[in-house]
Amino acid sequence: MSFEVRAAGATHVFDSLECAAQRMAPICDNCNCRILGHGMEAGGEFFCCAHCARQKGHRELVDHA
Repeated sequence: MSFEVRAAGATHVFDSLECAAQRMAPICDNCNCRILGHGMEAGGEFFCCAHCARQKGHRELVDHA
């Protein structure tokens, strides 16, 4: 069973959520992990957590967990 994901004007077909995540999820600009869930953005960069953002000099971001 497959499913479609539409994003940015393109349609992608996947047979598993893991494949979709590998293709579609953004990558942390510090540790290179896939960002699944609530990531953070600062200065045009994406981060998986505030720790990674701070490693790149974005001291204003904090985790709210």
